[in-house]
Amino acid sequence: MFAPKGSFSSFSVDDVARAREFYGQTLGLSVSDGAMGTLELSMPEGHTIFVYPKDNHEPATFTVLNLVVDDVEAAVDELNAAGVQTKIYDDPNLPTDEKGIARGMGPDIAWFKDPAGNVISVINPGSANPDTGAS
Repeated sequence: MFAPKGSFSSFSVDDVARAREFYGQTLGLSVSDGAMGTLELSMPEGHTIFVYPKDNHEPATFTVLNLVVDDVEAAVDELNAAGVQTKIYDDPNLPTDEKGIARGMGPDIAWFKDPAGNVISVINPGSANPDTGAS
């Protein structure tokens, strides 16, 4: 039977230097240089995410990274102060408030994009009502 000994996630970017600055300085993650011009993002839980350059990169249209926070609104305020736009969706099927925070449909969550256009979120999984899924 197949039995992997570990795992890691990865996604591409079009500019490693801009990604290093964004993930390291703007988001405050630990970023180190990997082999062949890649980056390794060390996450608070101890796992690593592999970020690699791709000449014909196309931004992910789905969330590639969820960052868990205690307070989504405070995180959004900090991101906005750092120049990160969190109001990226204008969709009646996914309503968000003026800050880009979706509430009441599950955990509080807000999405934003990295410099390569990949979708990232800040989320508080504990903010959902366990009986209904709403917050």
